[in-house]
Amino acid sequence: MSKDLLFEIGLEEVPARFIPNAIQQLKERMAAWLDSSRIAYGAVEAYATPRRLAVLVKEVAEKQEDINEEVKGPSRKIALDEAGNWSKAALGFARSQGVDPEQFTFKELGGVEYIYATKSSVGVPTAEVLSEGLLHVLHAMTFPKFMRWASYDFKFVRPIRWLIALFGSDIINLEIAGVQSGNVTRGHRFLGQDAVVERPADYVEVLRKQHVIVDIEERQALIVKQIEALAAEKDWTIAIKDDLLEEVLYLVETPTVLFGGFDPSFLNIPKDVLITSMREHQRYFPVLDRAGELLPYFVTVRNGGSQSLEVIAKGNEKVLRARLSDAKFFYEEDQKLEIKDALSKLESIVFHEELGTVGDKVRRIRRIADALAEKLRVSPDTQESVSRAADICKFDLVTQMVYEFPELQGVMGEDYARKAGEKEEVARAVFEHYQPRFAGETVPSTNAGAIVSIADKIDTITGCFSIGIIPTGSQDPYALRRQAAGIVQILLDRKLSATLSDVFNIAIDVHGTLGNMKRSDDEIRKELHEFFGLRVKKLLSETLRYDVVDAVLAAGFDDVASVVNRGAALMAAVQTGDRFKSTVESFNRVSNLATKAIHKSVNTGEFTEQGEKALYEAWYGAYESYNAALQEGDATQALALASSITPAVTAFFDSVMVMAEDDAVRNNRLALLAAIDSELKRFADFSKLVG
Repeated sequence: MSKDLLFEIGLEEVPARFIPNAIQQLKERMAAWLDSSRIAYGAVEAYATPRRLAVLVKEVAEKQEDINEEVKGPSRKIALDEAGNWSKAALGFARSQGVDPEQFTFKELGGVEYIYATKSSVGVPTAEVLSEGLLHVLHAMTFPKFMRWASYDFKFVRPIRWLIALFGSDIINLEIAGVQSGNVTRGHRFLGQDAVVERPADYVEVLRKQHVIVDIEERQALIVKQIEALAAEKDWTIAIKDDLLEEVLYLVETPTVLFGGFDPSFLNIPKDVLITSMREHQRYFPVLDRAGELLPYFVTVRNGGSQSLEVIAKGNEKVLRARLSDAKFFYEEDQKLEIKDALSKLESIVFHEELGTVGDKVRRIRRIADALAEKLRVSPDTQESVSRAADICKFDLVTQMVYEFPELQGVMGEDYARKAGEKEEVARAVFEHYQPRFAGETVPSTNAGAIVSIADKIDTITGCFSIGIIPTGSQDPYALRRQAAGIVQILLDRKLSATLSDVFNIAIDVHGTLGNMKRSDDEIRKELHEFFGLRVKKLLSETLRYDVVDAVLAAGFDDVASVVNRGAALMAAVQTGDRFKSTVESFNRVSNLATKAIHKSVNTGEFTEQGEKALYEAWYGAYESYNAALQEGDATQALALASSITPAVTAFFDSVMVMAEDDAVRNNRLALLAAIDSELKRFADFSKLVG
């Protein structure tokens, strides 16, 4: 027999950003407690609005499962003393298992007798343990911030105002922070009333009648449907951003979409400013035309019905007008600020107490970017753009607009730089040097933007490493992993010829000159190599088998494009099956014996067997083309050329005694294998391939 279980926690309004994790916790912790309590159950459904977190568990067994299990204890030799009495070890085992020692049995396992305790427990009715279990679940929940209220010691995300705890139609008796459980829920704050939930299965419909759409997916679908209907009616494109949609979803219980407008004169402000103001401050969805141009309208979601929407729209328009007026004022005031004056203000902004001001950082970025541009042999025009963009890349940090909207750094820099008469490539680089800001974002589209972006990111990483700030576990307060991944992605996507070592060496040299490093160059370089290696590994692991990743990484990842190309070529080869497997086996036989080589210098005059001559000719006949293919980045061709010697390797091992008695002959054969192996390992360590 089974019943449904409902647990609803009624709260004062919870911040929208806390709800997704909270409801996931409630669902998982409830399931975990039922599992640990040996209570069978069916589907677990979670519900949430700003005023409630709830979980509905279907088909919960009315009784715990009985248990009857054997637990192995110490061996007979340890369990009994010389007089045949139970030892301290045996008595301790009995206490830990809650059994009487006289209940022990002996069983042989692997030729040794052990004592076994048989634990039996009759399951109790589920109703008897639910109160304790629900309190356990409640107390176990965690939040980014907690609150205490009244005189209670209990902490939760927001004050608890009501509780529903139902097992079937029976109320589970529990109390928390002065709130007694019952079967009464609360409807929409203004449109609904208190309502009785007779059975857990009625929960969603009872709240629907009280103007609360408690099902999360249903509420989201309703919002999206209304927005799409409005867009079709008005011939608009309404930009639905996922994170904004999720936030709005947890701000309302009864969603009703409406729209309003604003003065078209505000469209003279950059589109990004208007969109950011609408999204971040007002939680509005911007409206675009078919060409993607911003229109003087906005869409919002009301927590209520469709009555008096005109009044609601006017109220929202009034608030937005004030916001946009502020933005317009900031925008106009910022344009009065000369770039050189903005740069001087950077000298008073601390980047890090041990790494100096933002002005110090900009000087390091300039030095790194110039050196990197020289390494890449860019054109004089690009070199000039790199230098200027590096000099001014952070100037917009002191503007009023970026102070108000930090997420617009770079966006405003580009706009203000262009208006100040900077070259287009320079203005664009000021924006692009922040890219990629997150995984999946595009990399800079210009060489100037790419170079300054790398310089900015490696400056931060090297500076932090130089003073001992290195990410550990989940701790990465300066987002160094993300910035390292960005450098890797830029080098790859922009096809820049610089290696990771080039980037490291330039940054370390600049920090040694302009910074305040507390650790040695070699120590920092080693840790940077390991740190970036993990980023490259993560990149490769998105598309390659783990053993293929390990194999190509072992051959080096300094050239990011090379390791990616080698990984793709090797993955394609291993997928051909047995045909390539024989090649790998041949390469590994070469590698195993190559470790015994004393030197790699091959003397063809020492050859005495046709098999070794044939192998030498096969390898060195392919070597020049193999080497050229590797250098040109044609990994597929390089692997094909390397694989072409497989028959010669097989014939060599079939006909030649490598470990000959004559020292000179043996060492020469080993040298041949070592020479081949060292070149193969430039492509991959084939011994790391599995199967």
